[in-house]
Amino acid sequence: MISRRGVLRTGSAALVAVGGALALRAGWQMAQLRQARGLYAGGLPAPDGPMNVYHLGHSLVGRDMPAMLAQLAGAGHDYASQLGWGANLRSHFEPDVPVNGFEEENAHSRFLPAQEALAAGDFDALVMTEMVELRDAIKYHDSAKYLANWARLARDARPDVRLYLYETWHNTDDRAGWYDRIDADFDELWLDRVVLPAALDIGAPIYIIPGGQVMASVGRALEDAGGIGNLASRDALMARTPEGALDTIHLGDIGNYLIALTHYATLYQRDPTGLPLALTRADGTAAVAPDANAGALLQKIVWEVVRATPFSGVSA
Repeated sequence: MISRRGVLRTGSAALVAVGGALALRAGWQMAQLRQARGLYAGGLPAPDGPMNVYHLGHSLVGRDMPAMLAQLAGAGHDYASQLGWGANLRSHFEPDVPVNGFEEENAHSRFLPAQEALAAGDFDALVMTEMVELRDAIKYHDSAKYLANWARLARDARPDVRLYLYETWHNTDDRAGWYDRIDADFDELWLDRVVLPAALDIGAPIYIIPGGQVMASVGRALEDAGGIGNLASRDALMARTPEGALDTIHLGDIGNYLIALTHYATLYQRDPTGLPLALTRADGTAAVAPDANAGALLQKIVWEVVRATPFSGVSA
């Protein structure tokens, strides 16, 4: 018969063993992350000319943002995309996993089937993004694995391709707090759970386009100033529903302009100060533009954030 003291002693030993195993696993994970960070040591030189960029993702990429990026980048820049509704990287990659909204989102002239397009080796850069909610994407859809799969496909066809993950955001009414989520998720999820494990898997760096970081920085600046120019608050970055209500996650014209600036600064490693404010949407219609004061703020913040963000590839 085992005494109560013996049971407690056995239970304590088991807890110590579990704790030791968890500590070993945490140590191994930290070593892996350090190894992955070492892949970025050489830096990323700025491109020496216009780029052909492939965008893979969902509605936080959309049609208008890549079109605005092309206008900001100027002659020679080209692009193609594959999108879906809330699509994750796994659904884009696996032929037997449906991409919701595939027909609707890709009914335009810039669509090219992703696997065929990347296998052709015609793109200088591949920009990917993951679904929202990111925690669910990691838990249920193997985000790091599929980021690595896409990156490997592109590198097999073209070893010098530049690889990026576009960091997005959650709904502005997120219960945990929009700013808090953007702040916490960058290191904990985007980097440590997705980008760095995928980079280690392929043995090459995958850089970050810090969309969420830029959105939060602009939102805070507008709140601190009580609005600037024609931007009263962060809500001015967001779309409106057909009924006129605020869309808490999708971008309006000025939000798309801001994220296009962020892509420009990261991909081309150039200060966006002085770039045009008035652009057109993908369908050729005039987009709502920031005024001069607001535009100067957006351009300034983008360059500050991109240069300060770890693993953007842009040195401060």
